[in-house]
Amino acid sequence: MFTVKLISHTPYPEMLVASAAKLCYSPSSIEETRQKCDAESSAKFVKMLAEMGHQSPLEHINFTFAIEGVSRIFLAQFTRHRIASYSVQSQRYVKETGFNFVMPPQIEKNPEAKREFENLMNMAKVSYEKIEKFLYNSGENYLNISKEKKSIEDARYVLPGAIETKIICSFNARSLLNFFKVRCCERAQWEIKEVALEMLRLVLKISPNIFASAGPPCFNTNVCHEGKLSCGKREEVIKKFKNLSV
Repeated sequence: MFTVKLISHTPYPEMLVASAAKLCYSPSSIEETRQKCDAESSAKFVKMLAEMGHQSPLEHINFTFAIEGVSRIFLAQFTRHRIASYSVQSQRYVKETGFNFVMPPQIEKNPEAKREFENLMNMAKVSYEKIEKFLYNSGENYLNISKEKKSIEDARYVLPGAIETKIICSFNARSLLNFFKVRCCERAQWEIKEVALEMLRLVLKISPNIFASAGPPCFNTNVCHEGKLSCGKREEVIKKFKNLSV
């Protein structure tokens, strides 16, 4: 089971966003503008920015997450969101002997599929260990890199996409809103959707006004962009995302 923790964020994020945005429309100095931004006035101003669609001030605030127990399948999708920073556990330097893996719920519910999946994972573990051993025994130190590091570098090619990994990632708030728009949709892949929902729950506690309307388009605009592929559950989705901020 994956875990998501918010390990760092910009202090007083809504006040910073409000002061940055007000600066755009005020002849006052930066310090004067900042001093006028208390928590209550900042909340109102942030709500107004959301209604205006003025999102550039959101790029000044950042959120850093620690994510564990997710698959490399998840990682491939996650890192497609380019306006973010990622640090991922390396398979070149961390040996994956006896690795843990993520099993999709649909496979877990099907006894035959589950058995086949587990068999394949066990075969991958055995093959990984054998290949690593073969390469280690036949290799030599190269450019001050140990034989073990060189052997696991190539043995990792047999590792499955289901293998668990760990990530520390940082997003600015504007990029996060786009991430939630795409990955909180019911049609998103199950693993990244569940992680996105947990990330949204965490940032709502810190910046409730900035992320009040975060989620799929059908929640914040009442319009589904999926056309014929729509999940058809708009009312359920709206209710779910309203409850997230409660």
